[in-house]
Amino acid sequence: MPVLPGAEPFRHEGGEVGVLLCHGFTGSPQSLRPWAEYLAERGLTVALPLLPGHGTRWEDMQLTGWQDWYAELDRELRALRDRCTQVFVFGLSMGATLTLRLAAKHGDEVSGIVVVNPLNKVHGPAAHALPVLRHFVRSAKGIASDIAKEGADEVGYDRVPLHAAHSLRNLLGIVDADLPQVTQPILLLHSLQDHVVSPADSARVLSRVSSTDVTEILLEQSYHVATLDHDADRIFEESYAFIARLAPSVGKESDAGQVGQQEGTATGG
Repeated sequence: MPVLPGAEPFRHEGGEVGVLLCHGFTGSPQSLRPWAEYLAERGLTVALPLLPGHGTRWEDMQLTGWQDWYAELDRELRALRDRCTQVFVFGLSMGATLTLRLAAKHGDEVSGIVVVNPLNKVHGPAAHALPVLRHFVRSAKGIASDIAKEGADEVGYDRVPLHAAHSLRNLLGIVDADLPQVTQPILLLHSLQDHVVSPADSARVLSRVSSTDVTEILLEQSYHVATLDHDADRIFEESYAFIARLAPSVGKESDAGQVGQQEGTATGG
């Protein structure tokens, strides 16, 4: 199946510090593309893959599960580790859930993580109905484009495939149990109003990780897909500052570039 326009994966060969970005459930790289480009413009090596079953049609996602999505990100992380001296992992929603699993499993190979509106649990009656309901109902109403900013849209499915949703539910239980294994520095940003993920999920993540370097930022002007919303610039800037603090070479390269520009301006004058 052809990939939906805008849903294509994104990669950029930059310096020795790499970032893996993980998109959300039924979404696509489009929701994180501006973030990826922001980081690429600052000289980082960036990988933003399209997860299996995503970015085409929702029926294709019925044939995939969390193991497929995680395996794709695991491969990308290993490729970045071969290429870079330090690697960070960023994620939105389910992408944040998968980010936490990568951190738990890869330990010191991940230098730090940034999670935006992390998904931790399927709340309400749907959680209990999914195991049975998925055998009788193929899909439910979609969750894409929960964005406060007028005119901003997310490239994602208008239906949620219930077999895939059941697999996601299983993933959430596994990741929740593994959260104490997350020890890396973590920057967690979550929206004040989110119609997809409960604020309780962010609180749960923060209460269970073993990280000692923890920063929490509240996004007051955005809904769930905050990376395409009013707070997007803040997410980008805070995440880059997070990397620069933990990867000295990034700060030095940035400072050197600024000095070079200043010297060039002075010479030109």
